[in-house]
Amino acid sequence: MLSFFKVNAVYQIFSLLILLILIRMPVYLVGLPQLIPELQWMLVGEQINKGFVMYAEIWDNTAPLSTLVYAGLDGLFGRSQSVYQIVALFLTYFQAVYFNVMVNNRDILAKRNYLPGLFYLLFMNISFDCCTLSPVLMATTFVLLSLGTLVKQMNRLEATDEVFEIGFLIGIATLFYPPAGVFILWATASLLFFSGTTLRQHSLSIFGFIFPLSLTALFFYLSGTYEAFSRNFISSVFQLRQYDLNDFRSLLATLLLPITFGVLGFLRLVNAVGFNNYQIRCQQVMMIWAIAGVVSIGLMPFLAPMQFIIFVPAIAFFTVSFFNNTKRAWLAELTCLGLFAAVLLIHYQAVYFKGVETLVQLKSLKLKEEPDIKLSNKKILVLGDGMEEYKNNYVATPYINWSLAKYELENLDNYDNVINILRNVENDYPEFIIDKVNLAPKLFKRIPALARKYHSIGNGVYELNNRI
Repeated sequence: MLSFFKVNAVYQIFSLLILLILIRMPVYLVGLPQLIPELQWMLVGEQINKGFVMYAEIWDNTAPLSTLVYAGLDGLFGRSQSVYQIVALFLTYFQAVYFNVMVNNRDILAKRNYLPGLFYLLFMNISFDCCTLSPVLMATTFVLLSLGTLVKQMNRLEATDEVFEIGFLIGIATLFYPPAGVFILWATASLLFFSGTTLRQHSLSIFGFIFPLSLTALFFYLSGTYEAFSRNFISSVFQLRQYDLNDFRSLLATLLLPITFGVLGFLRLVNAVGFNNYQIRCQQVMMIWAIAGVVSIGLMPFLAPMQFIIFVPAIAFFTVSFFNNTKRAWLAELTCLGLFAAVLLIHYQAVYFKGVETLVQLKSLKLKEEPDIKLSNKKILVLGDGMEEYKNNYVATPYINWSLAKYELENLDNYDNVINILRNVENDYPEFIIDKVNLAPKLFKRIPALARKYHSIGNGVYELNNRI
């Protein structure tokens, strides 16, 4: 496999596409489990197409540009998991090809080949949740594009005003996935240490980063929804997260192989010879990329392998260095085949061996196949964690994201909260209220007008009176 992709030929671009399809086809045929965040993104897109305003009438912390993509897909295809997977496949392929072509055209490695694209595709399939169209996948595209512009600047005697483009692309990435904003520090440090950038050009790069963020804030301000935008999106980026220990165990089991080969590749480069100053600077830029990725972990909304897609360019780069600096060709081939087999085993086992208890099943990320409350094609409000009830139903009221909604719904001693809840429910009455946290009795006590509208049918479920 290594020897095949070491051939620098145009047809390798198509070989990468065929390889990616072959890797993912087995899980596509069986059917990937639907993920909780995946359904949440679909619901957001669905609500936007119904005319509800993001953040003001849809309480969720999905980034603005991601919501536009999900709304566009919902408008064209409806609530379709397959569409998310197909778009994600082609976006992954584009990233791998762009990364490989950029590395070759800029002579970042000693020899031109297609190993960067090979390992990029491999590590983009480390877990089944990487197969969906996540905000981090979309954001990584723009951070990669900024890397291409950055490397171009480093290959010149003097930097140009194109540094604005670097900051702008990272700003766009941030509007898809907020933790990507950390990479403005990566770009600034790289330009400072490894290029002849002036103070004016540094300012241009920072301005490029701030520009799309400012335009977005201005849009919500002029539309009168800036307060909701700040509360449901900006504030949520910096909230402290509480992660389950099992999340860390699953991540460690999933990411151990890529991280190991990335670190080994970096260590091989430390003592390697035969690189010019430009190539050494590029290696240092990729090292800073990995450090920026580590910093971004603190801003991740939840822990899952898909969130670590942002690390893939750096890990793939250093893994190529590991295999390029392995002297015995037969040993490199065997190691590569073993790495492929191990990664694909991790990828497939969560889909094919559902009944087997392993560390990488990612149970906390999957929707329950059968919700406890069986309703279909109804407008519902769920009080509490979990999204499975929405799988065959529709959202009523703005309260999609429980982690945001609970601050208003659970604080019923605040008069403004009570008024807001009544107004939000009256604007979009749910046919059923599913109460998982025993909140409805207190809610009805505080808001008698709602109590008169609903009656209990047992198991924490309340039905709207005189429903047509």
